[in-house]
Amino acid sequence: MALSARNQLRGTVKSIVLGSVMAEVVVDVAGFEVVAAITRHSVEALHLKAGDEVAAVIKATEVMIMK
Repeated sequence: MALSARNQLRGTVKSIVLGSVMAEVVVDVAGFEVVAAITRHSVEALHLKAGDEVAAVIKATEVMIMK
């Protein structure tokens, strides 16, 4: 599937916490955790489970950097 989002981080699903409607998916990206809140339906439709190789796709209009 082609996407316009350029920020695609490859990683491994570390954990999934299912709620009644939403789910929290933690992805390990080179030792850093990226946490996504997605629908439970999406987790089930993608058949996601811990250990799966995935891409965390980040689409944002701005990125803030602090020092």
